[in-house]
Amino acid sequence: MQERHQNRQKYFQEQVYTTGKYVIPYIQTVMNVRPETRVLEIGCGEGGNLKPFLDMGCNVVGIDILPNKIENARSYYKEHPFIHNLQLIVKDIYEVEAGENFVFDLIIMRDTIEHIPDQDRFLEHLKNFLKPEGKIFFAFPPWRMPFGGHQQICHHKWLSKLPYFHILPEFIYRGILKLFGESEVTIQDLIDIKNTRLSIATFHKILRKRNFVIQKQDYYIINPNYEVKFGIQPKKLPPFMAIPFLKDFYTTAVYCIAGK
Repeated sequence: MQERHQNRQKYFQEQVYTTGKYVIPYIQTVMNVRPETRVLEIGCGEGGNLKPFLDMGCNVVGIDILPNKIENARSYYKEHPFIHNLQLIVKDIYEVEAGENFVFDLIIMRDTIEHIPDQDRFLEHLKNFLKPEGKIFFAFPPWRMPFGGHQQICHHKWLSKLPYFHILPEFIYRGILKLFGESEVTIQDLIDIKNTRLSIATFHKILRKRNFVIQKQDYYIINPNYEVKFGIQPKKLPPFMAIPFLKDFYTTAVYCIAGK
């Protein structure tokens, strides 16, 4: 397990850095993010992705199902000068009611959509929180990329650095995790990720089914987040490598902006 998965403050700052340097400029090519922009993040964790928006004066809302994550977020933001523009909610998104005062110009889904069961149903539900001209920003690692199973959360140092083995059949995958001493909690977390896995083709299919239109999309062979994690500059996938199906194995991040 990497230090960043145990040190939540460090993880928070990594999110702040990447969103400020890469995500917001990416979004700005499609829409004008300004202080009047209302931003929602689903699965916000400690809320690091929201801070650059809040720093700009945006009205931001973060929703997460885990109370400890929201508690951490509240402690990180308690002295922020624009805290009056921040709302943090502990709730399952399916239990949150949309309404006239709870719709947004921008919804952020960064490293979240691949964890959600029944992504097809979820995308339809998202429409309830989106203004007619609103946008959704997605960033996710395709399932078949080297660490698409999030095996970096393994406690065994070899397993945490072993690429692609998450693609093995579940009984073999589970057996390897047990053999190397991973706890049942960690194993179940990894199996849950395997069950909600998301390929590029599946992502496109459910967007089309729910009548979303892709307005901007890029594939990265080096994820923008790797700069703050590993000191490596991001790099987009060269066009000649954007081969259907095969690109899932070496695309480390998909950035996509979609609208109704």
